[in-house]
Amino acid sequence: MELNEQNFSQEVLKSSQPALVDFFAEWCGPCKMQAPIIDELAKEYEGRIKVFKLDVDKSQKTAEEYQVMSIPTIVLFKGGQEVERLMGLQQKKVLNEKLENLLK
Repeated sequence: MELNEQNFSQEVLKSSQPALVDFFAEWCGPCKMQAPIIDELAKEYEGRIKVFKLDVDKSQKTAEEYQVMSIPTIVLFKGGQEVERLMGLQQKKVLNEKLENLLK
């Protein structure tokens, strides 16, 4: 699901479920490589963790608020708080470990 500045707070910060937010841009090569992994995780964790993509060009205010300086940046949230941040292209195995920890 794609996030924007209008639904970020409701979908991520006020969610009872943990969330993964992939800060990306359409023109970013590593982001395009990360996208299929994010899509797989969304299916695998459906109903347990919300998985979102946020286009930094369309939601510059939110990207600035979370001090996203490079993309892709993946931010994990739990209870409305940022709990972890990963910058650059991430392997699925690494993200699986992080998401499993998020569920504990």
